[in-house]
Amino acid sequence: MKTGLAAALIFAPSLAGAAEIELASRIDSVTVYPDGAVVTRLGKASLLEGVSQIVLRGLPASVDPASIRVEAQGDGSFAIGAVDVRQVPGEARPALDQVLEGKIRVLQGEKAKLAGEISAIEAKRATIENFGKVGPDKLGEGGKVLPVSDWPAVFDAIGTALVKVQGELLTLRNRISDLDAEIAALEKARPLAPRAGQPRRDVAIAVEAKAPVAADIAVSYRVAGASWLPVYEARLTTGSANAAEIAFTRRAELRQRTGEDWNEVAVELSTTRSAQGTRAPELTPLRIAFYEPPVVYEERARLQRQDSERTARSPALAIAPAPVTPDQALGAAEPKKAEVQTASVSAGAYQASFKVPGRITVPQDGSSKAVVLTQGKVKPELSARATPELEEKAYLEASFNHEDEAPLLAGEVYLHRDGAYIGKGRLGQVAPGDKVELGFGADDRLKVTRVPVRRRENDSGWLGSTRTDQREFKTVVKSLHAQPVKLTVTERVPFSENSAITVELLSQSTPPTEKQVGDKRGVSAWSFELAPGAQKEIRLAYRIKYPGDREVIFDQTRR
Repeated sequence: MKTGLAAALIFAPSLAGAAEIELASRIDSVTVYPDGAVVTRLGKASLLEGVSQIVLRGLPASVDPASIRVEAQGDGSFAIGAVDVRQVPGEARPALDQVLEGKIRVLQGEKAKLAGEISAIEAKRATIENFGKVGPDKLGEGGKVLPVSDWPAVFDAIGTALVKVQGELLTLRNRISDLDAEIAALEKARPLAPRAGQPRRDVAIAVEAKAPVAADIAVSYRVAGASWLPVYEARLTTGSANAAEIAFTRRAELRQRTGEDWNEVAVELSTTRSAQGTRAPELTPLRIAFYEPPVVYEERARLQRQDSERTARSPALAIAPAPVTPDQALGAAEPKKAEVQTASVSAGAYQASFKVPGRITVPQDGSSKAVVLTQGKVKPELSARATPELEEKAYLEASFNHEDEAPLLAGEVYLHRDGAYIGKGRLGQVAPGDKVELGFGADDRLKVTRVPVRRRENDSGWLGSTRTDQREFKTVVKSLHAQPVKLTVTERVPFSENSAITVELLSQSTPPTEKQVGDKRGVSAWSFELAPGAQKEIRLAYRIKYPGDREVIFDQTRR
């Protein structure tokens, strides 16, 4: 019989004296969201006849009590009642690794022994140096003068002894330096001691059985401190314009600091953000009135606004990619390339989920765990783009339609072109059917130059006259490719929102194919195809007029 979580339990008042049954459980599966996770634990319990409590101990403090859900089934009839969540002090786990501490003690003992030997040798060196300070006239028997013929032997003996002592000291000190490095490495590997009294949560589940029952219990709950981020890899093989191909891989990087180790668990990744709002915000009526300057508490209100704005800011996260090594698969006759296991995708109308194949382990230390979600090959459309006003270079771009059923979430993409790593880009969120546009570095076979042709500026001679500023530029693009290349060049002309300032495009300008690129006012584009060895010239000329008694500024706006 299978039973679910009940809203209330009629026999709950009698639970004070109910028997407690410890539930030994293990984490079986985890659904990870971009901002949390739902953990499912499985356990077995032998229920007694009558009312009792099943107690699941030591859950993380970040468990959301409202998210706890209990399901159970057994070989007999029983009922699940109230679920009680208690916060209890955490038990201090042993912070010492006995093997590690033993190694540190041995090394420290060896270091102390070497320090004693160094002290003894330094005393020996002091004795030799003191002996060397005694004049040869007092080194003979009975303090008599030593024959001059014996002096060289004495000098050699003292020098040899000092060299030997210095060598012994150097050897011992080098050994101590090595021991210090080993001890420092071992101390760095020491486990961090948990904070004293770190709270945990116990879950008590009320049950009632008419007879002893062997029950299987499943408890699921939502925890904070877990997340996954999409990471992409795009490997472009150019070939020719018609034979280009992109090997596109979607990965996920999992991290968790929930307070529980996920050992050999089934993992599913969901694109749903479980911690965000569930409906659109409500608008309140907006009243307009004449501005009345505040007199009281104005400074305090301003400081409070600044504090709230600082609190609302959150740091950006940047994540470096973790390599994924495929298993090696060897054939009978010759090596065969290993297949990469990918997740199974389930896409609905409002979310997508990925079931990671097999079972994986994700430690609770926040280290990254990378898994491959999907991979495939697409045929892109190649083109180039240049912005000569900012940089006299053309950049290769590849675009393709995203045909997968699951959307691409915003994330970093690692770019390779013909086997060479180009760099890291950023991919915005892409819905199924939308276009993906990626940049693959500078195209050195396209030569771009931009030069000013002329500039005319007249100053007003009297009050009320009009000043003009006329500018003209020439851009030349030459192709060194062996095949035709599609290219887009973007230029900009200043725009004015003041009727006293006028900007006109002059007739010598090359007509653009796109007068305004998106919502960027004043930015135009020229798109064309260059044949092998051909070149294209684009001219841009405009005139600015404004009152002679005023000065103008050029302000770059982001639109």
